[in-house]
Amino acid sequence: MSEGLVWLNGEILDFASAKVSVEDRGFQFGDGVYEVVRVYQGKPFALKEHLERLQRSAREIELPLPLSLADLAAAAEDLIARAGIAEAELYIQLTRGAARRNHLFPSDTPPTLVMTVRQVRLIPPELREQGIRALTVPDERWARCDIKSICLLPNVLAKERAHRAGAFEALFVREGVVTEGTSSNVFAWTGEELVTPVADHRILSGITRSFVLRLAQQHGYRTVERDLPLAELKSAREVIIAGTVTELLAVIAIDGEPVGEGTPGPIFRQLYAAYRNMIAERVR
Repeated sequence: MSEGLVWLNGEILDFASAKVSVEDRGFQFGDGVYEVVRVYQGKPFALKEHLERLQRSAREIELPLPLSLADLAAAAEDLIARAGIAEAELYIQLTRGAARRNHLFPSDTPPTLVMTVRQVRLIPPELREQGIRALTVPDERWARCDIKSICLLPNVLAKERAHRAGAFEALFVREGVVTEGTSSNVFAWTGEELVTPVADHRILSGITRSFVLRLAQQHGYRTVERDLPLAELKSAREVIIAGTVTELLAVIAIDGEPVGEGTPGPIFRQLYAAYRNMIAERVR
């Protein structure tokens, strides 16, 4: 099986050979943006949507893409084909490039564009079947979480804290309102509607999030995007998290307290089945 491949500024390399300058602004400042795309049966899922979001994130930090979206998509698809990994993750990272350390933007410095393809980190089947536990943490991130920035230290610390507490995911809470997970969006089924936090500057508008909302509407569920108080989340009948690699997972406990009956519920099972069917249709 292939160990994966790297596309670095147009050159295809293995992971051991790919090198980025120590003066790259991604390393020095976290000055960059990224995307993660799930590959199913050798085909990238929702690549167009991910690249459009990459373009938006780059625009918000005043960083022009070095390739058109069409050329970027072609390069990504070629790298996936060369790697030959059927179930994979495509990672795309764009930084402001390598220059002597200075807070000001460098002039005439080309950006650094990296893409990698490697085996996907599959969710253990028992977590899908039995559900996962979540821990709430204060949301101490910056005020532009709608930008998919590579500055992820708060997410890393929160994820590690959750792991040490025996939980799978950490859910951020800001002034009593749930925003999102460290790498997921969150949904609460109240018994009457599926609620998810509004996609403003406080959260990243997830690609999977948009699919979940669309599928829920197609199955006749009322969906609402609004502030989600922590108390309401904990009293929900079902809680679901969603992300590119995570797909959908049922949250069965938050801060040690059971959600609903403490098992994955029928809304989760229906939406997850619909999500997998949609993927099968799109990657045929």
